[in-house]
Amino acid sequence: MSQYYNPIVYTVAAAEDGWLLKTVLQRRLGVSRKLMSRLKLTEQGITLNGERVYISVTVKEGDQVAIRLEQEISEDILPQPIPFDILYEDDALLIINKQPGIIVHPTHGHYTETLANGVVYYWQQRGERFRFRPVHRLDQETSGVLAVAKNAYVHQHISEQMLADQVLKKYSAFVHGTPPIEERRIDDPIDRDPLEPHRRIVTESGYPALTFYRVKESYKHGSWVELQLGTGRTHQIRVHMSHLGNPLIGDKMYGFSMLQSLAEEKRQAAAKLDASMKRQALHAEKLGFKHPLTGEQIVFTAPLPEDMHRLRQLLIQGQP
Repeated sequence: MSQYYNPIVYTVAAAEDGWLLKTVLQRRLGVSRKLMSRLKLTEQGITLNGERVYISVTVKEGDQVAIRLEQEISEDILPQPIPFDILYEDDALLIINKQPGIIVHPTHGHYTETLANGVVYYWQQRGERFRFRPVHRLDQETSGVLAVAKNAYVHQHISEQMLADQVLKKYSAFVHGTPPIEERRIDDPIDRDPLEPHRRIVTESGYPALTFYRVKESYKHGSWVELQLGTGRTHQIRVHMSHLGNPLIGDKMYGFSMLQSLAEEKRQAAAKLDASMKRQALHAEKLGFKHPLTGEQIVFTAPLPEDMHRLRQLLIQGQP
């Protein structure tokens, strides 16, 4: 017998009296066509006043419209006791402060020791059934706020907010040098490097990519910058800052060419900073969006990690 998550319920308003149930589901509950098809195939997926009905029926003021999603698990992810830092959790969301060095989701060659393995184990130990659904990505070396949706409905709603540029994504980074302009909008398209497909480059024929940055602190050998994403291209911040001539400290993929162009003394200082950091100095500091179930605007913040604190102290002291 199927098990369901808690129902998502909507009460029909007076202005909606006479609407088709399908219209209420689409306009008020925001159910996508794909999810609608899935719910229609589920025994208790869509109900009106507790009864299963066709979505072509009309509704009356005060009617209770409910959708129920079947419980799921990630059968292809091996549960492993991997610790992780929880910032927030409710029936819809799990918000994690991702540590640097951990891959979010199993990939070819990395089937275990990922954040997904740890989350699936955590849910299993609590007797809960959810499928691992991260709503966005963070690189392996990037730390900070990561949101995981607990069902398809929640994932759909946050994904739609992202597509509509309604999700707040703020980052902290430490970069080599100081950008010539203290605050700037970077609107340079990005695409794969045809010579090295795993890399990205700025190119006129690329996909639109928008990044905003502000220099928060400047030092002798680098800067602390705050960044906000307008789009979500792969490696976007790293590519844009490298293109400006201010790659992220510790970025092995996008910092090398910049280092080769520096004078010997500055190159040595930059190399020492890269070696001290061990990873790209990038942290997803804030993530904000409208909660899919409550409609409340929520913002989550992850504190600057210890390795970036240490890097800042080195920069303040003027030491590479």
